[in-house]
Amino acid sequence: MQPAVIAPSILSANFARLGEEVDAVLAAGADWVHFDVMDNHYVPNLTIGPLVCEALRAHGVTAPIDVHLMVEPVDRLVPDFAKAGASLITFHPEASRHVHRTIQLVKAEGCQAGLVLNPATPVEVLDYVLEELDMVLLMSVNPGFGGQAFIPSTLHKLRRVRERIDACGKPIRLEIDGGVKPDNIGAIAAAGADTFVAGSAIFGKPDYRAVVESMRAAIAAATGAR
Repeated sequence: MQPAVIAPSILSANFARLGEEVDAVLAAGADWVHFDVMDNHYVPNLTIGPLVCEALRAHGVTAPIDVHLMVEPVDRLVPDFAKAGASLITFHPEASRHVHRTIQLVKAEGCQAGLVLNPATPVEVLDYVLEELDMVLLMSVNPGFGGQAFIPSTLHKLRRVRERIDACGKPIRLEIDGGVKPDNIGAIAAAGADTFVAGSAIFGKPDYRAVVESMRAAIAAATGAR
């Protein structure tokens, strides 16, 4: 399995001083910046667009930006986020008429591509596209809002997807998003996740470094990582 990545979701950050918030969380030991892009169509909420991604790059953020598109249709926004500085772009199969084509579009725009599975989306959606992916993201809450509780059945789903990734032999990351906290991240890592999105669990606390370090310690204890 690949080294663990902590990817704080800026959905829970203070948008009045977003650049400072991202600088602070990266300085505290986070690896990536996670963007939750919602369109009030695919999900019942409206968040941020490519201009925010572009602004963070202009601010000086060099860490990978992990863009999770909860939008429908998807293809129109992929080039915009790629141009704005996205490193990885993930999308939901339900939001694309042609999933394989959208994966190819993301890659053609110079980004890594990932597919997102909602709590009720079956893992079989990966059958014919897994080897084309750089990442699989499992939602452990229903998409649309931050601060929700982790859905326990996601642990079983993680194990199933981890088996598929290991069997295909490619360095595909397995990301988890929703309700991830220091007290459950160990079990999540043990089930096979290697990339962890956390929003309110980090940005909702006064000491970002303490939270990130406690998450890393729990991951290491659960997986034997050093």
